[in-house]
Amino acid sequence: MNHAIIEDTAKDIEDTAEKNISAYIHIPFCEHICYYCDFNKVFLEGQPVDEYIEALLKEMAQTLKKHPIDASETIYVGGGTPTSLTAQQLDRLLTGIHQILPTSTTKEFTVEANPGDLSEDKMVVLKSHGINRLSMGVQTFDDRLLKKIGRKHTAADVYQTINMLEKHDFQNVTIDLIYALPGQTMESFRDTLTRAIDLGLPHYAMYSLILENKTMFMNWVRQGRMALPSQEAETQMFDEAIEAMARAGLNQYEISNFARPGYESKHNMVYWNNAHYFGFGAGASGYLGQTRYKNKGPIQHYLEPLRHDTLPIHEREVLTKANQMEEELFLGLRKKCGISKTHFQQKFDTSYQDVYGKVTQELVQKGWLAEELDRIYLTKAGMFIGNDVFEAFLIDSEAK
Repeated sequence: MNHAIIEDTAKDIEDTAEKNISAYIHIPFCEHICYYCDFNKVFLEGQPVDEYIEALLKEMAQTLKKHPIDASETIYVGGGTPTSLTAQQLDRLLTGIHQILPTSTTKEFTVEANPGDLSEDKMVVLKSHGINRLSMGVQTFDDRLLKKIGRKHTAADVYQTINMLEKHDFQNVTIDLIYALPGQTMESFRDTLTRAIDLGLPHYAMYSLILENKTMFMNWVRQGRMALPSQEAETQMFDEAIEAMARAGLNQYEISNFARPGYESKHNMVYWNNAHYFGFGAGASGYLGQTRYKNKGPIQHYLEPLRHDTLPIHEREVLTKANQMEEELFLGLRKKCGISKTHFQQKFDTSYQDVYGKVTQELVQKGWLAEELDRIYLTKAGMFIGNDVFEAFLIDSEAK
C-alpha cells in the first residue's frame, strides 16, 4: 500500500472536525508475560508505574487541547493488564480519565482484567468510576494448557472472579478464548467451550492462536520444540464454536465475536466501522482525520518526550483515498453484516461497483462472498479464509 510514513514527532496530526471520538488507553504492565503475546507490554516489577500514569494523563490532556471533542462514546482501557495496577493506581488513572475525557457521554467504558488479578478493593474502584464492561482473558479452562502457554491463573480463578463480578453486579462481562493451542485436543477444546458457555455471559471472543515474531512460541516452533494442531483440527474447532454459540443464543456478529442481542462490543465496532479513535499510552495506535499514528513503545522512550511536554508519537501514516477504501473493506467485512454499498458511496463519494464490482463477482462465484441488494458480506466459507478474501480486494485496488 502506498502509505506516506512520517517519523517526525514534532508535527501535529491534522485537525479533524469530528466531535465524538472514542479512546483506547494502554496500560503496558503485566505481572507475567505469556509465551504467545506480542502486545506492547513489560514485566510490572521495578517499572515507573506512577510516573507512567501521570505521563499518560498528560498525553491525554495535551491531545484533547489540540483536538477538543464533545463526546467519547466508548473508552477502552487495555494492555498489558490494567488490573495489575494497585487499587490506588487504578483510582488515580480513572479519576484522571473522567477529568480529561467527556465521560458523561460514554455509553461503554471497558477495562481489561485477568482472572485472579481482581481484588475486592479493585472491584470497588471500578464500580465507583462507572466501568460498565469488563473483558477477561481466560484463553482456556484446561489448567495443563494454561501453564503451557504461560498464564498464571487457573480455571478455579476464573470461577472465583466471575463470582466476585456477580457480587458487585457487573452484568456486561466478556471473556477471550484461544483455540488451536499447542497440544490442545478436540476433547479439551470442547470442555473449554462448554464451561465457557455455561457461565451464561453476554459476550465471548474466540481467536485462533497466531504465531507472532519475537514470541517464545514462535522460537519454539522454529526450533521444532512445539507442535500445533493441524489446520483441519483448527477449522473443526472454529466450526464447532460457531454452532455451540448459536445454540446458546449468541450471535456471531463479527468473525471472532459472539454476543447476546444488545451486548455487541461498541468499542470494537468503532474499529470495524473504520471510525476515528484516540490511542493513548506506550505503543498505542490511533486514527484521526486521514492519519493513523502510533506512539513510541518502550516505556522510557514514551516517557521522555512527555517530560518535555511533547507528544510521544513515533510514526504517522497519511492514508490516501484508496488506502481508506481498502481499510473500509478489510475491517467492515469482519462484521457478519458486512458493508453497505450505499454507505461506501456516501463516505467516499465513489461507487462501490466501480471500484470493487469485478473482484466482488469473482469472490461471489467462489462462494466466499455474498451480495444481497445493498450489502456485501463473507459467507461461512469466506470466514474461514478471511485474509485471502481481504487480499483479493487489495490486489484489485492496486491494479487500478
